[in-house]
Amino acid sequence: MSASSLRGRGASHNPHHRFERIRIDAVDDGWWQEESEPTRATEVRCEQSRSAISRNDSPDIPFARSLNPYRGCEHGCIYCFARPSHAYWDFSPGLDFETRLIARTNLAEQLARELQQPGYQCQPIAIGANTDPYQPIEREHRLTRGVLEVLLAHRHPATLTTRSTLVLRDLDLLGRLAEQRLVRVFISFTTLDRELKRLMEPRAASPQGRLRIIETLSAHGIPVGIITAPMIPMINDMELERLLEAGRNAGATSAGYTFLRLPHEVRPLFESWLAEHFPERAGHVMSLIRQSRGGRDYDSRFGHRLRGNGPFADLLAQRFRLAIRRLGLNRRRQEHALDCSRFAPPGQQMALWPEADE
Repeated sequence: MSASSLRGRGASHNPHHRFERIRIDAVDDGWWQEESEPTRATEVRCEQSRSAISRNDSPDIPFARSLNPYRGCEHGCIYCFARPSHAYWDFSPGLDFETRLIARTNLAEQLARELQQPGYQCQPIAIGANTDPYQPIEREHRLTRGVLEVLLAHRHPATLTTRSTLVLRDLDLLGRLAEQRLVRVFISFTTLDRELKRLMEPRAASPQGRLRIIETLSAHGIPVGIITAPMIPMINDMELERLLEAGRNAGATSAGYTFLRLPHEVRPLFESWLAEHFPERAGHVMSLIRQSRGGRDYDSRFGHRLRGNGPFADLLAQRFRLAIRRLGLNRRRQEHALDCSRFAPPGQQMALWPEADE
């Protein structure tokens, strides 16, 4: 089945994943039968999580703790580096990643328990580092809102990354967190072209919608940054400066970027998508990717996986540095540091002097 017949989805099929013990392949045995179409409906399985906070010590990631309310993502971004994680639950990184989702329904309660453990040391938590915390099923399950309520009650700092206008639903909580320097929001932004967005990120917000998110958050005093991620050679890299300028004009005060990553099952999914939508340049795109990955499709080494290396990747990095300097988007750490000193679980005695809250 071609990708064009699955409107509204990024992947066109369910490829095998690396943990499968038994593989079933369809063959023509001469007996005709009606083929069933891969499901387009979204299925949600509820999960009781044993832990809320994930910890990492990766030297090239700017956070040590993260939290993801959902596994899988209905936005369907074809390039998503998180797709292979779905294989751990015996789901395909293809259509399953977009349609068979897992909601961690007790996440807020588990987070509260972990924050109240004796000896807990406060550090900012990155929300949505793997999958979008404001994907469509958040409207019903409200897990991200529950997490924000716990963080506000504990005065705990966090960053939040999304590409969904649903984040504006929680302006009340984000505003109160921002007043205490406890939150920063990042909007993932890949293109200003509505048609390209539809092909790459079929169920994510439009480019105009994302600019509206930035404008609204900024108007409410909530620090917001733009992440141009991923940059894909010959697909959207030519938009880098325009994206950064549009984000700055909308109110973003910081910026970041990453180079396209193709770990595990993402590579064949991406190549299939390229062949479907950009057949005339697919070979050139993959050639530039391999030139930026030491001749391979992907380089997982720390310090290389997010940026790449070689002439094309180096030029992209130089363009980014020059653009953020020109646009004044290079002052993230100095101006918007999050405050860990306010952390206090409910019931714990607060500071004697109120100056910190003023």
